[in-house]
Amino acid sequence: MGLKTPVNNPTRCSWASEKEPLLVQYHDEEWGVIERDDEKLLAKLILDGAQAGLSWVTILRKRDGYLKAFRRFDPEKVARFGKRDIERLMKNEGIVRNRMKIESAIGNARAYLEMKDAGKSFSEFIWQFTGGRTKQNRFKAWKEIPASTKESEALSKALKSKGFTFVGPTIVYAFMQAIGMVNDHTIDCFRHNECSRR
Repeated sequence: MGLKTPVNNPTRCSWASEKEPLLVQYHDEEWGVIERDDEKLLAKLILDGAQAGLSWVTILRKRDGYLKAFRRFDPEKVARFGKRDIERLMKNEGIVRNRMKIESAIGNARAYLEMKDAGKSFSEFIWQFTGGRTKQNRFKAWKEIPASTKESEALSKALKSKGFTFVGPTIVYAFMQAIGMVNDHTIDCFRHNECSRR
């Protein structure tokens, strides 16, 4: 965060439509920026799971709603959610009202805490699948970028083995892109070089 969108009109990844200011801001300031904070990684994983079958801009529009509904993604608080909380969340228009996704968020918070209680760093667990560093890709066009990779398949399998849900290889690859495990800004995008200098 803390990055500012350039005043001039730079070339961006094709998905960052200027018709959607939220997408532009997300692309310019967040997407592909390295994240290693355990709880922030959990929050991002939950939001990527919520996106399944939907556009990312839908989730961006509801992100504030998620922060309120899920207690700012505090895993200790979310893990304690029960049936009454699920029914409350099913009536909350500020989030995606999908019972399986809501239950997944709660279950993922519990799986996260089990790892934490076992003395395992969630960040180290996640980042081991790219050797702890960003994989620098050099795609020319968005259509060249895969929906999943061998790394996302391996991470997906590992997360499922720990009890996480809504973590299929495609969701996980989107997560990896978002947190800077891979630099998938196309080479003509002004953010590609910025995300390479790390």
